[in-house]
Amino acid sequence: MDPAGSTQMFRRFVAENNEPEAAPKRPVTPYVLAGIGVVVAIGIIVAVVLAWS
Repeated sequence: MDPAGSTQMFRRFVAENNEPEAAPKRPVTPYVLAGIGVVVAIGIIVAVVLAWS
């Protein structure tokens, strides 16, 4: 058996059998920033209400 032959067969297999690429994931950063913004806004509202009462 020729070890180079099996390597060539493997390379041909990889070249001929392309798997479709995975769909790109949606970024999480905008959701994290929106969540932080909501928490900060609620904190500001609570601070204003406490300051006026």
